[in-house]
Amino acid sequence: MTVDSQSGETISVTPEVIPVTNGLSPQTLLLLSFALVVGLLTVIAFSRRKSRSRGNALLLVGPQDSGKTAIISTLSYNQTLPSHTSLQVNTCLVPLSPSQFVPVVDIPGHPRIRDQFQEHLSTARAVAFVVDTSTISRNGSIVAEHLHHILHAITSLPPSREAPALLILAHKCDLMKTGTSSGSPTEMAISRVRTILERELEMRRVAQSSGMGIEGLGAEGERSDMGGLECSGPGGIFKFANWEGGEVDFAGSWVNVGELKAEENIDGLASLRSWLEQLSL
Repeated sequence: MTVDSQSGETISVTPEVIPVTNGLSPQTLLLLSFALVVGLLTVIAFSRRKSRSRGNALLLVGPQDSGKTAIISTLSYNQTLPSHTSLQVNTCLVPLSPSQFVPVVDIPGHPRIRDQFQEHLSTARAVAFVVDTSTISRNGSIVAEHLHHILHAITSLPPSREAPALLILAHKCDLMKTGTSSGSPTEMAISRVRTILERELEMRRVAQSSGMGIEGLGAEGERSDMGGLECSGPGGIFKFANWEGGEVDFAGSWVNVGELKAEENIDGLASLRSWLEQLSL
């Protein structure tokens, strides 16, 4: 609005709005629209990727007396401290390098409290299921039942939560007797653990699919509606290589107990350390 200096009259002036697209060719408008769509899709994809939260801790899980506490003490202090059956969660920072540390959470294996791992699953970057190689032959069904809980929990995570990496750790493999076998104790331990667990988990899968239930295959009072055993192979037969929950790694380990000779002073947790370093925790 302006005022005429000669007549004193008020003159209303409406500003002219010139469209931004004036003078642009249809081809140019098309390119600008395409660039805008690409930009929006990039932002959305990045936002979704960021929204898939991922923790940074290692969860040590597994049955009682499998050696979890000895592993965590050796990782932390480079020596195996006297340990006993744990009835509470233990946590510590484990050095992977002078400037890199990983939080490790040791979950007790007692049937009444082992499900506490679910309280820490949201902060887990990796889960290591520790198996006592020297006893797996006689308690395979109990170990498999425990592992089934872990597999079920991982496959039940919401889409916004990235599943943690999973390692089956064949522990105490130094106790394996090679006999006439040409394989190393570590190779034999991993093979034994894989074979027994696949057999026992397949039995559980078949029992579930046939409607028989799995109450008699593990701990008393166990849930019979658990999933987590789905595989993509022929017939759905349970194989770790075909598990739909993700990749499952295997490694062998042991800890040095007592005083050892210099030539026997080998790092029995080297494979576990290497696995953790590859995850860039």
